[in-house]
Amino acid sequence: MSILRDAGLILGKDLRLEMRTRVIAGQVVPFGLLVLVLFAFALDPDRRVLSEATPGLFWLAVLFSTLLALQRAFEVEAGDGVPDALRLSGLDPAGIFLGKVAGLVVHMLVLEIVLLAGVTLFYGTTPHAALLLVVTCLAATAGLAAVGSLYGILSAGMRVRDTLLPLLMLPVVAPVLISATQAFAAAYRQASGSGWRWFGLLVVFALLYLVIGMVAFESLLEES
Repeated sequence: MSILRDAGLILGKDLRLEMRTRVIAGQVVPFGLLVLVLFAFALDPDRRVLSEATPGLFWLAVLFSTLLALQRAFEVEAGDGVPDALRLSGLDPAGIFLGKVAGLVVHMLVLEIVLLAGVTLFYGTTPHAALLLVVTCLAATAGLAAVGSLYGILSAGMRVRDTLLPLLMLPVVAPVLISATQAFAAAYRQASGSGWRWFGLLVVFALLYLVIGMVAFESLLEES
């Protein structure tokens, strides 16, 4: 399908861009680990609270790191004239959107693997339901990446994009963060039954954001 072919082209472009700029490896991952360390310092006197708060702290670190990655990536692309090139490329806008989402998912999953190792090391917590943890990461990452790609291209051409992007994203991704945190909490406390219900809700939001993005991305690309 042409959409999948176009998505593959955009994914390859974004991965090559990361290899050239090293934004994720050099800036976003260290930032995420630093956020976890600061959380540990803030709550260290009470290890029980730190352990119970691990799911929420993990996803907050993911969210803050994702915002940094989006701002940096779209800043680089806007400076290089990439949005203009995408408009003139003849590629399917839905394919461009899916390729952007796929590239962001790859970057975020690398980040999440490192942050999971970080919470295990810094907080001394270990999940008990590995499958629930993995599928929650995949669904939540897809939802965050869909919203990030949509609002990232919307704010790319604006001078206030550094402050506008968080204001646009945070209210929309709140359901994803809540569902992912609850599913993670269930995975950590061996209550996977309730966790799977939260995972189902997470999948609904992720699919909804993906469909909206595929429909709306063309008009947002034209406005960027």
